[in-house]
Amino acid sequence: MLTELVIRNFAIIEELRVSFAGGLNVLTGETGAGKSILIGAVSLLLGDRVSSDIIRSQEETAMVEALFDIGEKSDLKGKLKEMGFLVGNELILKRIISRTGKNRVYIDGQLATLGMLSAITENLINICGQHDHQIILNAENHIDIIDEFGGLLQLRSEYAEMYDKFLSLNNKLGKLLTMNKTRDERVEFLKFHLKEIDEAAVRVGEDEELLDEKKVFNSIQKLTEYAQSAYEALYGKPGSVQEGLRSVISNIREIKNIDRGLNLSEQDLDAVYYQLEENAMILREYIKKLSYDPARLEAIDDRLDLLGKLKRKYGRTLDEVLKKRNEIEEELKTISSVDEEIEKISKEMETQKTETLEKAKLLSERRRESSDVLTKAIEDEIHTLRMENAVFTVIFGKPSSDQGTVTFNPRGIDEIEFYITTNVGEMAKPLNRIASGGELSRIMLAVKKVLAKTGSVGTLIFDEVDSGVGGAVAEDVGKKLKDVAQHHQILCITHLPQIACFGDKHYRVAKTVSDERTITSVDFLSEEERLEEIARMLGGSELTKKTRAHAREMLELSRG
Repeated sequence: MLTELVIRNFAIIEELRVSFAGGLNVLTGETGAGKSILIGAVSLLLGDRVSSDIIRSQEETAMVEALFDIGEKSDLKGKLKEMGFLVGNELILKRIISRTGKNRVYIDGQLATLGMLSAITENLINICGQHDHQIILNAENHIDIIDEFGGLLQLRSEYAEMYDKFLSLNNKLGKLLTMNKTRDERVEFLKFHLKEIDEAAVRVGEDEELLDEKKVFNSIQKLTEYAQSAYEALYGKPGSVQEGLRSVISNIREIKNIDRGLNLSEQDLDAVYYQLEENAMILREYIKKLSYDPARLEAIDDRLDLLGKLKRKYGRTLDEVLKKRNEIEEELKTISSVDEEIEKISKEMETQKTETLEKAKLLSERRRESSDVLTKAIEDEIHTLRMENAVFTVIFGKPSSDQGTVTFNPRGIDEIEFYITTNVGEMAKPLNRIASGGELSRIMLAVKKVLAKTGSVGTLIFDEVDSGVGGAVAEDVGKKLKDVAQHHQILCITHLPQIACFGDKHYRVAKTVSDERTITSVDFLSEEERLEEIARMLGGSELTKKTRAHAREMLELSRG
């Protein structure tokens, strides 16, 4: 439910803040006062695209902000949660239009996209007017309306679960058939690649080992120089470390022969001496082995080329190459049993198809029963609104399919669209092709009256609902609006006192000029002010006792 609306710098509205209540809220006022501008402002919250022309002169931005009570809308709360918003019982939506083109959308204070705004408000507000958003006019929603009206949502959910299972089997079978069609070619293809990997005898880490060995070959001269220099310094020349250590050990031994108080271990020094000698021998053997082998280097390069080719084809590393090899082997096993799998899935799918179609046919039968009830109820309502010749029809069609003989889709075997003809001799047309705004609004009112208890939209806004009607018909329109308001919040813009008198709350839209600027205001009317407004609507600018008495009588009668 829309509880508060704030508008700034939108068209001739400088700043406007108005609070709405549940039930039927009527808005009246002189022609041109700005009532339709209010509708235009609200439509921004439905995601309509607009130009900067709607911004009030001499201002840089226009803003529309609305507060909604969503305490009972669990579906909307779930949608908000999926989008990542904190969920409470109130929701604030804001849209800012800028002359620079830097428009902004906010949902509960967080930046959001226009698509997110549209998704949230499509079940919050429904503007019923000639060119406005109307969920009920979208043929895609008509099947949903029938299902909701007929209490068929549980049956449809059961069908959808069966359909999903059938679709999963059908997709699996399609893949198997495609695999089977090219099986021989695929087997040869896979065997070739398996042989290529197996013949290479790939070993994880081999490429790194070969690169290390190649690095040694490419640095053989430096390695020889470094090793020879280390060997000579350690052991192989006069004054080497080994020779110096031998002298140190001899001197310490002489000291200890004289003074055993020296705390040095000859054994430790001997151990160091022999360790150095062992290291020197290792270096000498290393130098002997260092030799440049062009044949081995060529073999390393060839092997690295082969491993590189395998990595380019099967994976970035040799580990991935081996994993790919195992996948190829598994696929070969699967292909070998594809005939048996096709037969198994085909049988499962035929059983599932039969069960799904049976459920779809049951759903279709229930839909046709519900559509008969809905058709009569809507026609009865329309006929009371000076459209005695209107004929409402629910057209059932069959959906197309990409699955051969399968003719069901996620919503069953039906395509449903509402048609109507308003005049004798005319062909019925889809509901969304009605040209007259007045006819459209009255039809929407009739439909909303019938669907009031099942509809999910919280706030309905009626514009032009009184177009082309008056007298007793207008009174019927008012009664119907009052009835629908038992289940929805309604904002109704009207020029007729016969409708306005049924409002639970009454607002007057007025236009004034201040400092050479036009300003639109919306005022909630007290009982006395409401009486004066109804009298004005009855008698024009010249109010008399008779028109006031008539207005008082209308208000009293509307309260039953």
